[in-house]
Amino acid sequence: MTGPHLRLERTLLREGASLVAGMDEVGRGSLAGPVSVGVVVVDAGTRSAPVGVADSKLLSPAARTALLPALGRWGRARAVGHASAEEIDELGIIAALRLAGTRALEVATAAVGPIDTVLLDGSHDWLTPPAQGDLFSTGDTRPGPRVRMRVKADRTCASVAAASVLAKCERDALMTALAADHPAYRWQDNKGYASPDHLAALRTLGPSVLHRRSWRLPTGDTVADPTPGAAAGAGGPGVLDVEALV
Repeated sequence: MTGPHLRLERTLLREGASLVAGMDEVGRGSLAGPVSVGVVVVDAGTRSAPVGVADSKLLSPAARTALLPALGRWGRARAVGHASAEEIDELGIIAALRLAGTRALEVATAAVGPIDTVLLDGSHDWLTPPAQGDLFSTGDTRPGPRVRMRVKADRTCASVAAASVLAKCERDALMTALAADHPAYRWQDNKGYASPDHLAALRTLGPSVLHRRSWRLPTGDTVADPTPGAAAGAGGPGVLDVEALV
């Protein structure tokens, strides 16, 4: 099977872009911790991606970690941005994704200058700020780079696959570090997702300060939605029923 390549990125560069940023998110469906967005910037001089780069979900933890040194040298710039569980509760998951992506882009832009085009995995553009007055607007209407969507970009576009690996590695390391202060939830193993041991600890202990409390966690308590868009689905109002995920 052919791995990720730079064909789409090079097409965008030939069409006039100077810098193209591949972007991907991790942690959207987690019950605790941040949502994280990786970005890797390439230009016309960027060579093919390091051998082994693939969608992070297709790689073992050891394989992802082994790629980090090469990915740290590949492309023009790279960064990972985060939005905390508290920010997810306040803004909703879609606006929190936008916040994390914007933070990553700001770091990359500081290193290489304005980015023309962002290549985003999926079919929904969660990065572009919504029109003023939109239900999920955070009030941020600053102009940003053009966003190009591509379904399964993390499997076909090298910059997006690389971004997914960087984001996954950084978020996994963060959740492992946070587990030391919250050992009962076993985040070092489940990374905040709805594993049986994590759900059992939630039922026994309730949520920690790092859990997404606007979601319907399995404690018998439902926290009211503080802001439209706090659910984990398409960004609409409501709460996520975690029990339905397992």
